[in-house]
Amino acid sequence: MDDLKWRVLPVLVLLLSSLMFYLMGSQKPSENGCSLLGDSHFWIVSNNIVTPKRVISGSVEIKGGIIVSVLEGYKARNKNQKVIDYGDSIVIPGLVDVHVHLDDPGREEWEGFPSGTRAAAAGGLTTLIDMPLNSHPSTVSAETFELKLKAASKRIFVDVGFWGGLVPENAFNSSMLEGLLNAGVLGLKSFMCPSGINDFPMTTANHIKEGLLTLAKYKRPLLVHAEIQSEDKDLLDANHDKVDPRSYSTYLKSRPSSWEEAAIKELLTVTNNTRIGGPAAGAHLHVVHLSDASSSLDLIKKAKSNGDSISVETCTHYLAFSAEEIQDGDTRFKCAPPIRDAANRESLWEALMNGDIDMLSSDHSPTVPELKLLHEGNFLKAWGGISSLQFVLPVTWTYGRKYGVALEQLVSWWSETPAKLAGLDLKGSIAVGKHADLVVWDPEKEFDLDEDYPVHTKHPSISAYMGSRLSGKVMATFLRGNLVYEDGKHAPVACGNLILAEI
Repeated sequence: MDDLKWRVLPVLVLLLSSLMFYLMGSQKPSENGCSLLGDSHFWIVSNNIVTPKRVISGSVEIKGGIIVSVLEGYKARNKNQKVIDYGDSIVIPGLVDVHVHLDDPGREEWEGFPSGTRAAAAGGLTTLIDMPLNSHPSTVSAETFELKLKAASKRIFVDVGFWGGLVPENAFNSSMLEGLLNAGVLGLKSFMCPSGINDFPMTTANHIKEGLLTLAKYKRPLLVHAEIQSEDKDLLDANHDKVDPRSYSTYLKSRPSSWEEAAIKELLTVTNNTRIGGPAAGAHLHVVHLSDASSSLDLIKKAKSNGDSISVETCTHYLAFSAEEIQDGDTRFKCAPPIRDAANRESLWEALMNGDIDMLSSDHSPTVPELKLLHEGNFLKAWGGISSLQFVLPVTWTYGRKYGVALEQLVSWWSETPAKLAGLDLKGSIAVGKHADLVVWDPEKEFDLDEDYPVHTKHPSISAYMGSRLSGKVMATFLRGNLVYEDGKHAPVACGNLILAEI
C-alpha cells in the first residue's frame, strides 16, 4: 500500500501543477517572478522587426537579458530552443520617455512608481526618466534624490532614471549641484516661469548659464521649460471679472505663444556657450514640450544651424488635439504650454516629419480628480497636466498615419533619440549588445479607451484621451529579456532597474 502511495503521489502533484499552470495562463512565470516567460534564452520571430538599418523579416536572439543576434530569416539551432513567433506583428525597441512625472514620493495619491510603471509596461515603454518636481520634496540635492531612490526601489515594473532640478538654491552652489550629479541623476531640469510647485522655483538665464558650466564637466543635458510670463498675464489678472474662466480660449490667451518665444530668445543668449570650444562645450540644452510651431521653432532651428548644442521635443497631446476641439469647462485638456489651434498642430507635424523636432515625450503629469476638475471647469484654477503614459504609442500611430509616418521615424522619435539624450547607450535600438527591451504591437488593432479598458494609472477617468478610438495595440513588452507585460497581464514582481549616471 505504501509503495502504491509513493507511485501515485507524484502523478497527483504533476496533475495539480498542470492545473495551476493552466489557470495562471499559457506561460509559466520565471522563478523570480520578473517575467511571464520561463526562459532566459529564446528567439523572437516576426515579419516586421525594426532594426537601425531597415525593417526585416527575421529573428532576435535574446540571452541573459541582452540581444545576442539579429538575423534576417530564422533557423533554429536545436529543437529545444524557445521560439516566440509574432507573425506580422511589429517588433520595435522599447519606448524611452524622457519626460514623466511619477509624483513619488510625497504625492503618491496623484500617481506613484508602481502604478505609473505598470501603465508604462502596458503601453510599450520600457524606460522612463522621472522629473524632479511634483513629488515632494523636489529632487534638488543629493539628500532629496536619495528619498526618490528609496521610493522607487523594488517598486518599478520598467527601468527608471531621474533628472535632478536646477533651481536658484543650487545654481550658484557648485558643491550642492555636483553632489546631485555625482549621486547619479542623468541631467537637470529647470523652469523659466513659476512651476506651480513651491519648492521648485523658476530660474533665469544666469542660473541656466551656471548650470550649463557645471553640466559640461559631466557631459549631461539641461532640460528647460521655456516660457516667460509677460504683460499678457498682468492684463488678464486686471480683467479677471470680465473673462469666462470656463472658456478654453480664456486659458489659451493667458499663455500665448509669445511666452515660449521670449523664453527661447533668452535661452539662446547662453546656448552659444555649448558650441565646440565654448566654455560649456560638452553640455547640451533641451527644450521640453514645445507647443509653438512658429517663431519659437524658427529660433531653435537657427541655433542648431549656428552650432549650438540644442534639441527640442513636443508631446502627443499637441499632435492629437487642437484648441478648436476643446469644450468649455473640459479641464482634462489643460496643460502648459497650452494646446494651440489646428493650424499650429499641422505645423508641428510638418516640423516633426522634417526632423526639425527631434523627439517625442508624454509629459505625463497626473493629479487627483479634485484638482484637475477644480471649480466646475475653471481653466484658470485647475491643475495643468495631461495623463497619457499608457497611450503614447497608439496615439502617435493613430494620428501619424495621416502624415505617412514610417516605423523607422516612430522608433527614432520614441526610442533612439531620447535614449541618446539621456546617455543610455544600451537602450533605444534592436542591435547586438543592447538590452533586450522590445515591444510587440499590432498596427491594425483598434480599441476604445472607455471605462472598460484596463488603464493602469491611478486616475484614468481624468485623462484627455478617454473616449478616443485608437489603433496600434500593444501585445507584449520585454524588459531586459523579461516578458513584463502580455495581453493584459503583468509580471507578478516589479523587477525594473534604477538607472544611475556613471561618473
